Amino acid sequence: MAGELTTTEKNTAGRLKSRPQFLAVRNGEKRKGGLFLLEVFDRKEPETGARVGFTVTKKHGNAVERNRMRRRLKEAVRLHVGFAMQPGHDYVVVARRDCLTASFKELSAALKARVENKPKHRRSSDGRPRNV
Repeated sequence: MAGELTTTEKNTAGRLKSRPQFLAVRNGEKRKGGLFLLEVFDRKEPETGARVGFTVTKKHGNAVERNRMRRRLKEAVRLHVGFAMQPGHDYVVVARRDCLTASFKELSAALKARVENKPKHRRSSDGRPRNV
């Protein structure tokens, strides 16, 4: 009975920690935005939870600024986006400089929109022109 009271449903995403995990996600879909780039990779394992990783390159400032960008993105995922991530998918958020100056509300909304955004239908590569 006590176990029933303490069990809660976990809706947070796991973490990507090793370089090979990050490199595998680069082969997936890329969803571009003004504040960040979101890379999504389907691991084809729907029974496992979603995992997320964060990247901030050195060209976006010193260590203090890069860590601030990373902390803001982590908190946005924890509060607003973790539930929207699909099980069996890996997500990598590559920060851009503008995510440092954007309001937290704007950052959270943009991240949520990118995660929920479905991939667009791609044109077939049979060489036909579009207007035929």
